[in-house]
Amino acid sequence: MKSRYNVLFLCTGNSARSILAEAILNQKGKPSFAAYSAGSHPTGRVNPHALAQIQSAKLSATGFRSKNWDEFAKPGAPKMDFVFTVCDNAASQICPVWPGQPMTAHWGIPDPAAIAGTPEQIAKAFRDAYVALDRRISLFLALPFASLDALAIKKEITNIGKQ
Repeated sequence: MKSRYNVLFLCTGNSARSILAEAILNQKGKPSFAAYSAGSHPTGRVNPHALAQIQSAKLSATGFRSKNWDEFAKPGAPKMDFVFTVCDNAASQICPVWPGQPMTAHWGIPDPAAIAGTPEQIAKAFRDAYVALDRRISLFLALPFASLDALAIKKEITNIGKQ
């Protein structure tokens, strides 16, 4: 088993879901996992509701920024072991595809940033996205990486949260 795995969460805008996932994994997965997030078409800003949700979960909400996934394809960028897309295919979003050899999986999460409604409805959408990501990340972290081969890990991470 490696001493540290790099995980990239990809979304289209890198303003909400991928940021939430980055915050969760960096807290729950330390010191064995380093999480990053990026977007194929980043909005250029982190959604303030995402930061509020991170803070309400008692996680650090500092240092996040909306960035293009190109940052992680440049020379000198961390080599990714896992790449998870968190776009919602049901919402007709086009999820980015990561080139290379990391293990990849799609965890479709509805976009809370797309919700228009009362402040309570918006907060609930962000809370729901956070809970879904938290559950999947907890299941991912529970995998016995040391005893699974690459194909078994790929199968497990693809099925997380589908039960």
